[in-house]
Amino acid sequence: MNQRRAATEHKTNERVGRPGKNGDGPERHETIYHAISDAIIEHRLKPGARLREDALSEVFGVSRTGIRKILQRLALEQLVTLTPRRGASVTRPTADEAKDVFDARQMIECGLMPEVARRMTPEAAQELRDMARREREALKGGEQSAAIKLSAAFHGRLARLSGNATLADFVERLCSRSSLILAVYGNAGHLGCESHDHEDLLGFLEQGNGERAEAFMSRHLKAIEASLSIHEEEEETPDLYRIFSA
Repeated sequence: MNQRRAATEHKTNERVGRPGKNGDGPERHETIYHAISDAIIEHRLKPGARLREDALSEVFGVSRTGIRKILQRLALEQLVTLTPRRGASVTRPTADEAKDVFDARQMIECGLMPEVARRMTPEAAQELRDMARREREALKGGEQSAAIKLSAAFHGRLARLSGNATLADFVERLCSRSSLILAVYGNAGHLGCESHDHEDLLGFLEQGNGERAEAFMSRHLKAIEASLSIHEEEEETPDLYRIFSA
């Protein structure tokens, strides 16, 4: 390994919080999982970018078995696509897939709103209001990745309040998928909806007005989908050392 590569690896070690080349473990895997998912959502790893196990193993200093488990987890969340004999790559959402995701969100999330309105408590409303505030602050500060994650977390928390764990799990997976779509095809500094949308939705839910909350959620999701600018990008092999040492 040349001097430049060694120096870059040292910076990478510091960034992902690892001391050296040995020792896989749950905490390390969690750190690496977040590093890769953040890079995808922040568009430092672009759609179609190949994620070679050997290169990631060298960059992060963990075994290929550990990297494989992390990539499999990302694949379950549809941030990564695993292809036989070709390996892993960042998922490249198509226009049809984006439409399917938002159609599914329309059917499920909107349908959950009456029950969420019935179960809404002052404590839950305050928690959601705090999440909406942090989302607005992240957008205002140019932290697009953080804003996208907070928006997804807001929708996931709403679904949990319905009391239907199965549907809430599905909504969270759809929101994870939406996060990639927004990161890739959305507009910087904007999530495709008004910054006060989540606050307005909370107002209807706190009033116990499930019908208006359902209609508002539908408009909210349609606005996000309408804001997307979907275009194809060339496949690339990224410089993993540069991405994870920045």
